[in-house]
Amino acid sequence: MKKTSLWLNIILIVAVAGIYVLYFTGEGKDIVTDSSETKEQVDGEFIDRGQSIAYVNIDTIISDYQFFIDKRADLNDKMGESEAELQLKSRNFEREVRDFQEQMNKGLITRTKAQMLQQELAQKEQELYATRDNIAQQLSEEEQVMLRQGLNRIMKFLEEYNQEHNYRYILSKTFGSQVLYADKSLNITRDVLEGLNEQYQKDNQ
Repeated sequence: MKKTSLWLNIILIVAVAGIYVLYFTGEGKDIVTDSSETKEQVDGEFIDRGQSIAYVNIDTIISDYQFFIDKRADLNDKMGESEAELQLKSRNFEREVRDFQEQMNKGLITRTKAQMLQQELAQKEQELYATRDNIAQQLSEEEQVMLRQGLNRIMKFLEEYNQEHNYRYILSKTFGSQVLYADKSLNITRDVLEGLNEQYQKDNQ
């Protein structure tokens, strides 16, 4: 069965969307571009709190956000179980085909019986294909739901996060996106990731 790539799907959605933007009005806030007093050190890097624009590296969020880590593990477990089930059915079908061919070669069954067995095997083959397609569709659907849940959690968190920091735009930056370069002082990824994981831990206590 062809595995779907969770992280590739996320990156593709970001790429298709172009630049993922959350807009916050920030009424009454002036844009400050050269004030060292607004810079705050987070994990060894300085974040410029005076800027009206910041960005989050979505690849890092995907990799290190505990929500995605846990959900990916659950999905991989389901995928492994489904593959094992499909492989078992495939081996059983192959054994039936070999048994049929052996009986045919040895002339152990009549032509009428052979035609009947051929029809039964053809039906089982179609059922096997249908099972494979259903499993792939179900896993893909669960993957997309998980993706939407994760993005929804991130968006809600950023709304709360921005009540304190007052950015007007928070961009999503990833490899291959339309944001080809961004000053590292605008990078709030680690700050956001820490907040996301703290919130997720509280939700699961």
